[in-house]
Amino acid sequence: MNMLEVIKARHSVREYKNIEIPEELVKTIQNEIDICNQEGGLHIQLLTNEPQAFSTLLPHYGHFRGVENYIALIGGNTQNIYEKIGYYGEKLVLYIQGLGLNSCWVGVSFSKNNVRKNCAINDNEKLYCVISIGYGTSQGNTHKIKNIEEVYKSKEKQIPQWFINGVEYALLAPTAMNQQKFMFELKNKNEVAATASKGFFSKIDLGIVKYHFELGAGKENFKWV
Repeated sequence: MNMLEVIKARHSVREYKNIEIPEELVKTIQNEIDICNQEGGLHIQLLTNEPQAFSTLLPHYGHFRGVENYIALIGGNTQNIYEKIGYYGEKLVLYIQGLGLNSCWVGVSFSKNNVRKNCAINDNEKLYCVISIGYGTSQGNTHKIKNIEEVYKSKEKQIPQWFINGVEYALLAPTAMNQQKFMFELKNKNEVAATASKGFFSKIDLGIVKYHFELGAGKENFKWV
């Protein structure tokens, strides 16, 4: 599949089959995590065969089923850390989808204490959220998205196609509670500003949608301002 097909095929999945991820795939995912950590200055970690984070003994985590593999998104309290978590987390989400696995961003519906017990978190670092991964019992469902005109603005009379493509890709990105509280603005023909209004996990969402925008627009066609 090409990247657009991967993006369109990927939906949030909360229930997983009792199938172990093959060791070869685990190594492949770990290699991609290593690349993201190096690029982003993060400490993202992969946990496999670890059911404690989503234990069914915890009543308010019950809408997740069969989660025994997840990615812990960990980083220091640095500038734009939430954006980085979203950006590189989504990069991993799409990479994993391309491998034939399913996933779901998880902000609160897991046991942070149990995740911390199984991760190596330095004193200057924080666990921000996790991404469940595995073989889903389904491929998930599509979600309603906003119209393209609702999430961009521009003073330019002619909007370049690369910009439209970027916004369309961003609208296909997952956001917390499907809130899509982001805005892209085209400035000076090839400069783009991305902002997020206040909302649940909206700063992480901004990183997610910026990664999608780059995939659609092509990084060579613009620069962030």
